[in-house]
Amino acid sequence: MLMGTRFLPAILVALLLILQGQIWLGKGGVPTVLELEKKIKAQNELNAKGKRINGQLSSEVNDLKEGLNTVEERARHELGMVKANEIFVQIDK
Repeated sequence: MLMGTRFLPAILVALLLILQGQIWLGKGGVPTVLELEKKIKAQNELNAKGKRINGQLSSEVNDLKEGLNTVEERARHELGMVKANEIFVQIDK
């Protein structure tokens, strides 16, 4: 009986070291969790950027559906189209 209680602290310390090793070095440990958190943050940023782009595209689609003014504006800006009796002057910046 006396011998069993003598090794108990050593066994508990060994178990504690094994558990600490798993927490710090094992699969699913602290480094893995930190890496996954970093990936989640990067993905959230990409998602936010995608949502902004989707919002812009959605508003452009709505504008195009609702009126020809937007079509005219885009044609003038992107294609350099002009109306009759207009003079187009392009200035390079």
